[in-house]
Amino acid sequence: MTQALYRKWRPLAWDEVVSQEHVIQTLKNAVTGERVAHAYLFSGPRGTGKTTAARLLAKAVNCLAEDKAKRPCNQCAHCLAVNENRFMDLIEIDAASNTSVEDVRDLRDKINFSPSQGKYKVYIIDEVHMLSTAAFNALLKTLEEPPPHAIFILATTEIHKIPATVLSRCQRHEFRRFPLSEIVHRLEAICKEENLHADPDALTMIARQSAGGMRDAISLLDQLASSGDHISLELAQTVLGTATSQSVIGLTQAIIAKEPAQGLEELHRALDGGADARALARQVVDYMRGLMLIQLGNGDQVEATADARRQMAEHAKALPTTDVLRIMRAFNAAATDTRGGWQPSLGLELAFAEMLEAPQSPPTPIAERTEPAATRPALAPAAARSAPPASLNPASVTESQPAAADASAIPLQKIAGVWKQVAVTIKSQNPTLAGLLNSCKVLEVKGNEVVLGFTSAILLEKFNKPEHIELTERVISQTIGARVTVQPVVSGGKNALPAHVKPDSMVAAALQSGGEIVDTH
Repeated sequence: MTQALYRKWRPLAWDEVVSQEHVIQTLKNAVTGERVAHAYLFSGPRGTGKTTAARLLAKAVNCLAEDKAKRPCNQCAHCLAVNENRFMDLIEIDAASNTSVEDVRDLRDKINFSPSQGKYKVYIIDEVHMLSTAAFNALLKTLEEPPPHAIFILATTEIHKIPATVLSRCQRHEFRRFPLSEIVHRLEAICKEENLHADPDALTMIARQSAGGMRDAISLLDQLASSGDHISLELAQTVLGTATSQSVIGLTQAIIAKEPAQGLEELHRALDGGADARALARQVVDYMRGLMLIQLGNGDQVEATADARRQMAEHAKALPTTDVLRIMRAFNAAATDTRGGWQPSLGLELAFAEMLEAPQSPPTPIAERTEPAATRPALAPAAARSAPPASLNPASVTESQPAAADASAIPLQKIAGVWKQVAVTIKSQNPTLAGLLNSCKVLEVKGNEVVLGFTSAILLEKFNKPEHIELTERVISQTIGARVTVQPVVSGGKNALPAHVKPDSMVAAALQSGGEIVDTH
């Protein structure tokens, strides 16, 4: 059976590890100065060298070379045994399949036995965040006071799941994603040694798909190598499922040209070809991010092939930055929406349709939002704003706005459709407000006034603050491209207020005190 390329090309010496110098140099110094810690915690994205560094450290502390600076030597019996996976004092444990407290207790019982071959027993526990709480507690005492011949190396991709009590007992090292250039350079070296023929653009595509993980990049190269003798860009796009990038370009051109039929055809061609809807949405967001970087003068940060860069430069000139940002927001919402399983293309179609509709008006200035809701002017229809009747001058158009409020009413479906996106945006600025909005629902839209219903008067009171209302109105207005006001009410409880009753009015106070409405005029 052929050995996988990522295993065949795993670094066997410190100098072969790239882009992690901040970790490797520390570990080398510890070995040379005989200051190796009893417990390490390696964290970082997958495929960035955590297990490789752990194996190198295990090999170095058991190396028989006289010169400590040359450990591991890869020539002594112990080094060769580690390289061939037959060193008995290197114990690798997959925490994902050994999560119970019994597994840790079994490890703890065996750790007191002296090493069989080397000077140290080295335990590498991969994906350690998968351990149960009880297992972590059972591991604590051993981590704090291990026998002198034991070294623990914990590896994880999710450092936030590790208890603080464990973190405090380990020497921590953070592994970084590999730069695109380093991955491409490594792939070129492997292709040369393995006698593989690959186009430079294909290797760049593989490196981008790996998202900074060297192991993933080498595995993708291995997959493509088994598909044919020559690895071309077209082959890489087809096999790796990134051929839809042409659909992204076609979709962008349709948005620029305001051609809805062409854009929908591109979307459905990609989906019919097997593309995942959310993956396609992420590709659109990634492409728009590249356009944004070019427009902001940071084109060097765009990781793309030469042909793609030329195309992106043209699109960056044709699309205003405001439109690029709107496209990113809309398709990012489609990429993160998990509710459209019954109709996978719906999120993409809605995002595309929203891009074809120009914003109705800029968001309301903050100073204007400080006015009471009753004194704010109603939003005039788009037609009235752009082309007033010949019998009216611009000033008279402003005077006629209140009468035209019904014509400019915002559909309830439009607010409901973007509500999740509004909540996500607000959460990044005010988590408390986002929590309150999770406890309410959009009851109705009257003209440009959005009525929010809260389940209790307490929740309404917490929401009904100037800064909360201002932020909510601003985010909704920016998201839908039209100015709105917000009216909070109590709904769904025994003390619920009718939508037309202001929460701070005398009628509201009477209702909250047990009164009821018997007639309205």
